This record gives sequence, structure tokens and C-alpha cells, in this order.
Amino acid sequence: MSESTGRLSAALADRYRIIQRLGEGGMATVYLAEDLKHKRQVAVKVLKPELAAVLGAERFVQEITTTASLQHPHILPLFDSGEADSFLYYVMPYIEGETLRDKLNRETQLGIDEAVKITTEVADALDYAHRHGVIHRDIKPENILLHDGRPMVADFGIALAVSAAAGGRMTETGLSLGTPHYMSPEQATAEKDLTNRSDIYSLGAVLYEMLTGEPPHMGTSAQQIVMKIVTEDVPPVTRLRKAVPPHVAAAVAKAVEKLPADRFESAKAFLDALADPHFTVASPGIGPTPAALGGGRRLTFGLGAALVVMTVVAMWALLRPAPPLPVIRYAMAFPSDQTPVVGGFALLTSDGARLVYAGPSAQPDRWQIWVKARDRLAATPLLGTDGVSSAALSPDDASIAFVQGNTLLKMPLAGGAIVALAEDASNAPGSVTWLDDGTILYVTVGIRPFQIAGVAGDGGPPKMEWSSDSLAPGSLTPLPNGRGVLLQLCPAPCNRSDVYALDLKRGGVSKVADGARAAYYLKTGDLAFIANGTVLVAPFDLASLQLRGAPVAMIDSVSLEGGTTPYFAVSASGTVVTRRGRDLVAQAYRLVWVDRTGRETMVDSSWTFRVTQFAGNYGWALSPDGTRLAIGLNTPEGDDIWVKPLPRGPASRVTFGASSENRPRWAADGRSVTFVAADGLVMRRADGTGMDSLLYRGPLDEGFLSHDGRWVILRRGATSAASGGRDIYGFRLGADSTPLPLVATPYDEMAMALSPDDRWLAYQSDETGQVEVYIRPFPNTGDRKVQVSSGGGTGPVWARDGHELYYRRGDLMMMAVHVTTDPVLQVGDPEELFRIPDNVALLDARFYAPWDVGPDGRFIMARSVSDRPPTESPLVVVENWFAEVKASVYR
Repeated sequence: MSESTGRLSAALADRYRIIQRLGEGGMATVYLAEDLKHKRQVAVKVLKPELAAVLGAERFVQEITTTASLQHPHILPLFDSGEADSFLYYVMPYIEGETLRDKLNRETQLGIDEAVKITTEVADALDYAHRHGVIHRDIKPENILLHDGRPMVADFGIALAVSAAAGGRMTETGLSLGTPHYMSPEQATAEKDLTNRSDIYSLGAVLYEMLTGEPPHMGTSAQQIVMKIVTEDVPPVTRLRKAVPPHVAAAVAKAVEKLPADRFESAKAFLDALADPHFTVASPGIGPTPAALGGGRRLTFGLGAALVVMTVVAMWALLRPAPPLPVIRYAMAFPSDQTPVVGGFALLTSDGARLVYAGPSAQPDRWQIWVKARDRLAATPLLGTDGVSSAALSPDDASIAFVQGNTLLKMPLAGGAIVALAEDASNAPGSVTWLDDGTILYVTVGIRPFQIAGVAGDGGPPKMEWSSDSLAPGSLTPLPNGRGVLLQLCPAPCNRSDVYALDLKRGGVSKVADGARAAYYLKTGDLAFIANGTVLVAPFDLASLQLRGAPVAMIDSVSLEGGTTPYFAVSASGTVVTRRGRDLVAQAYRLVWVDRTGRETMVDSSWTFRVTQFAGNYGWALSPDGTRLAIGLNTPEGDDIWVKPLPRGPASRVTFGASSENRPRWAADGRSVTFVAADGLVMRRADGTGMDSLLYRGPLDEGFLSHDGRWVILRRGATSAASGGRDIYGFRLGADSTPLPLVATPYDEMAMALSPDDRWLAYQSDETGQVEVYIRPFPNTGDRKVQVSSGGGTGPVWARDGHELYYRRGDLMMMAVHVTTDPVLQVGDPEELFRIPDNVALLDARFYAPWDVGPDGRFIMARSVSDRPPTESPLVVVENWFAEVKASVYR
């Protein structure tokens, strides 16, 4: 117990027992106490010592007793007041519940009906008090208590008592009456003789915040807010919340008029207008005219009318709203060694002045964080971030949280010490976001059900917030005031993702937008979401977490990086960065043969195709005799498996499911293909006839049969680019009841390839810090491990005779390694064959080999029809985008 609390307890010991300190406001400190006489809990409010010193006990007690007679269901009564050991105090009932400020901090906006109900009941209390000659003078969310949903106005008349008792000497206290956001213009300019219309303005400002999420005027200082109250119009409430009924919007506009004479004549008239669906005003939301400021009833500043006008005019010149800035668009190109990587992320600081993005690393097939300032020609890498997979900026832009392997880390955006926040080898972090209450949320992607966990920005133990088997790998984006996040769910069979809002305050999720890949809450109060490559914007109700109007298309052709996440970022100030054009997997391709020297031959110049789109799960495989190609194609019917005769002839469709089927492999007899489907690994005849055989039921990323048909090899665990989730399993058909771990480590294992004799398993892993190719004996994979590549290695494929293994090095060089297995495994030195052209290397080889090898040793690859790789597309920057949003969404 502090010294002052001890003194207070002793001073009030004969009447009240102090239990605990509840909080502190602008004028008083609040304590929970027991009323010893009446055996009830009460709230004892003790004036600040500096205020009490100016007031004097006798005058304060005399003035405060004028409010004790107020008896109304929505007014918190005054029980007692007095002076004890130099403490000036007053006593009110202790109400279990919360203040309206607490509720707004939690929910930001309230439902329209609820906001109007609270306002009408408070207005009824104000009308009663005004008719008894008492003006509150300090209506604000902090002074409205909510008890069982019923509002009660606290501190009624306390501001008047303090002001009267001070005798105009409030400046000596260093305190000010009234909260700037809710002050009426006449109160903001220190007019002494306030009327009931000042309270009406303050209540109108509170209703404005309940509906829109913010008071009528915002600023970085009390002085700036006061000047805006005096000089600037209040924006119509419908500009920030389109769903507000016209009569409610009109009532709000009249309540917050600059001149008291233009407001409601009474609080009763205000509540009647809120209940009247036909209420309207001639010109809602119009601020003061020159005549209003210069003539008629003038605002009294206490220093003379002429000084008032001069001051207001001078401040108006300094603080008047600047004309809207034009919307500007331009392309942003980068040097080749700084270009944002395909499949990466982009972030913007709040002011839009710095772009933070995933760019190239010194290690092939890995990313690091780069920062590009608007006023600098070159971007700068953040040292120590090599291997990053996702990132999020802190609300103040001072720090960045990022995922590196299995660890969530934090560092200053300017560079510096890196701090680990969370680490789990079996449940690696994926997408990450940073809420404005300081909490960092991230998706754990190693073990189903996937989870959203939270950790404090300054460290501490992680806390599981929510989990779901349907959680999709898309980005997390924050909602304001720590309310929650926007995320993507993809319920089985997962043929599309929808955007949902996870409400951390109330709990649960609610659907926001169908068929969307990502969503972003805008400072305009709207929601931007991306569906079919188009950015759509609609008004958004933070209270219900639902769209409140028809979406308007704003930006088209946003790239879907890797078929999953849009390349799009928007700052709090309205700057946008995006990459335009179709995503890489949506490009049109032609098949080419490539020999060991790199010479290309077109397979069928008349045939173009698009690979399967879902999550970038593309792939193809040559039949054992090399005369047919099984391939995952995207058509208007969706993602399906097709078989194409070589070199020419029409492709025939093998699968017809509504969900995505992808990554085909041939059975050794050449009559059937296996492929990944929504319910597991399926085998079907290559001509599309007959019944399906479900080889494995459950989620997986790739799978196939061994050449002898005895084993099923599969990989599971991929939901993002984060390390640690992907492992290789296998089971013997008819012998094993569950898959057995073949290569299951804290790292990522991918791109499986079984040798033709089923004795050796090649795969790629990032266990050294970069992706390399390895070989293990099969099925006894724990007996030995040989690293094949150096300098990066992806997409291993065996030659048909099993004597060579091919892979792509990190610099796009196709490599060959001679392999002998008798009497023991021996791997020769890697041999450079040819550099894979950029237009052939578009499809990512980090997770699955986008090529195969024919019986004659040639590679079959896919060349983009476009002459210009999308990776060379510049980023597009849009400045002042919010002006365009407001003009389009609210036209």
C-alpha cells in the first residue's frame, strides 16, 4: 500500500474501508471501498492533490451538494462528499461492469441499434438534469458506465462543482476540464457560461465514435484537436459508416453543429430525433460560415472579440485542411540483385515511405529481408534475416517480426540485435502479423490442427488463440484495437479459400468474403479483399465484422505469388504496392525437349497449357516408355489430371473431380497413374475408365507407388514456406496400417525421387541452411545419408537406368551426378550440363521437380509462351489511394 493510500485509509477509517485502488482519471483517483455503515461496496473518488490545494474543502463541499439531489435511473447518484486529512473526496455506488470506453476499446464500433439505445438513455438523463439546472460539462465514454447493458452517467455535476469552487483558477492546477475529443466549441474556447447545448454536442460526439470507431476530430495533441473543433467541419457519419440510417446521421450532424443555436434545443429533442425515421436537416454536417464566425453571437475567449477572431483566423490558416492530394501511380524497378522474389511478401511502413520485402539472398533458393526507402535509389538488406519466410512490422514501424526456419524472431527495422520470441521444431511458425495492442500472432503449421498462437512483442510464453484443420496458408492481417485478424479458411475438399475474421475479443470466426485470397482493413473504415486477382473494397462494420455495402473493384490483375498469396501491401496512409499480371503458375506454357547440351526442341508447337493452379501444386511425369505425359492442367473446369500423347495428339482428361487433382506419377506398368486429390493419394487408369483406388486417405503434398508396387511413398506437412513442416513417410500396401516416418526431421524434406530399382531415395532438404539434394537407402533410410549437391540443389530426378541423378543447382545450372550402387553406394562429382533458361525456370523447383527425363536422356520441360518472365515485372506503386477509395466506394 502506498503512503498516500495509507493516509487515505486512516483518514476515512471511521466511515469507509479502502479495499483497493481501481484507477486514475484527469481529476481524481478512484478506490473501491466498503461503506461500513450500510455494508455495501462504494467507489470513493479522491481529487488530485494539486486540484484540492486550489479548491479548498468548504467551497468544494458546498458546490457538490447541488448535484446530490439528482435522482434518475441513468444517473449514478452521489452518496457522500467531504474532506479528510486534506483529501477532498466524493462517494458514488460501485457498479460492476465496464465503462463505455472499455467497450469501445474492445469493439471499436457498436451496432447501430445499440449505439442509438445508449445515446437515447443518456440523453434522457441529460434532459432530466438540464431541467433541474445542472449541466454535466464532461460527457465522454469514460463517464458512461454500463451495468447489465444499462448506461449510467457518472460524475454528474462534478466538473461544474470543481470549476465553481476553483473560482476561475483552474490554470493554477495544471489540469483542464473536459476531454478534448468531446468538448463543444464553446467549451474548447473557454467560454464560462455554458448551456445545456454543450452537453448535447459532447453526447453527439460520443454517438459519432460509437458509430464510426473514432471521435469527430482527431489529432496528435490536445491543442490540435481543440483547433479542429473550433475551425473544421465534422465529416458526415455516413462517410465512415455507410449503413447509418439517414435520420440517425442527420441527428448526429445537428448535435455536433459548431454554433450552439444550430444544435437541438434540448436533450429531449435529440432523443426524439433519433427515434424519428423521418427526421432530417437541411444541411447536415455544415461547419461555420464566415458570417457565423465574424458576426451574430460570437464565441468569447476571455481576451476580447477581436483577439478571438484574429487567433481563429491565424490558426485556420495554419490548420485548415489541405486540398486533397492527387492519386499518383508509377512503376518501381530494381537491380537484378535486389528484385523482390517470386512468392515473397511485401510490407509498407505506416507512412508509406519504406517498402519492406523478401528479396534475393547470397544463398540460392533462399530469401532475406530488404528495405527500400522512398528517397533512396537502392534497397538495403537486413543482415541476419537470411532464410526468412514471412514477416510483419510493429505498429510503430520500429521493429520487424519474422519467421526463420522454426523460429519467430524480432529485430529493429534499422538493423541490430535479433531476439528469438518463439521456437518449436515440430510446430513451426508460418504467416505472422503484429496487432496494434503489441501482440504478435502467427500460424503454426507443423501439426494439424493448425493453430494461431500469440506472443507479446517484448517476449514471453506463446499462447494458443485458435485452431482449425481448415486454416489456409494465406497471410494474416490485423484488425484495429487488438480486435483480431483476417485469415483464410479452406474447408475440405479445399477447392477455394474464403476470408474470415477471427474475433479475439468475443471469440469465434465469421465469414467476410467468399473466394478471397487475402483481406486488409483500411484506415478509411473499409475492407479491401482480393478475389480472382482483383482488389475489391467495401464498407466494413467493425462491430459485426461484416461488409456493409456492395464491393467496388479498384485494382485488377494482382499477381498471385505461387498461386496462393496476392502480392499486395497497403499502408495506413494510403500507399499501395503491388505486382501486376498473372501469377507464374497461371502463365501459358509449351512443352520442350532439352538435351544434355541445353538445346531445345519444341514437343508440340500447336499445344499450350496452364499448369494446375491450387497452391502451386503443378507437375508432370513421362510414362515408362516415354510416349505419353501425365500432367496436371488448369482449364475452365478446374485442376485435373490429363494424359498427352507424344509428340502430337490431343490430351485426354483422366479426372473429373470438383476439387484440385495434381502431381501425377505413373505406375510401373504404364496403365495407371497416381495423383494427389482432396481425400488422399488416388490411383486411376490412364484412360480415365474404371474405379478409383484410394491408396492413402489423408492430407498430403506428393505421393507415388514404388516401382514394384509394394510401397506407397508420400510427403506431408506443407502449408507455407516455413521450414520444419514437410516430412517423408511410407507404408507397405497390405502390411502397414499407418505410414512410417522415412525422413522426418526438424527441417523440410521435399521433392522425393525413388531409384528405378527401389533401393535409393533421393530428396531435398534445408538442414544445412540452404536446400540441398541427398540420397538415403530405401527402405532403411536411417542407415546412411549422402549429400549430393553443394551450392544449392532442387528437383532431383533419376535417369532411367539409375546410374545418374539430375538436379538444378542454385544458379539454375542443370547438374548430373554419376551414381554406382554395387557393392556400395558411391556418388561422383557433380557435372554441369546446361543453364536452364529463365523462361523455363519459372516454375518453382523448391518443392517438386518441374521436369522429367525420357528413355533417351532428354529432359521434358515447360517454356513460358511469354518472351518476358513475370519476375522482371516492376512493382506498381499507388500513392494517396484512399482518395480514390472514398470517391469510388461512397459515390
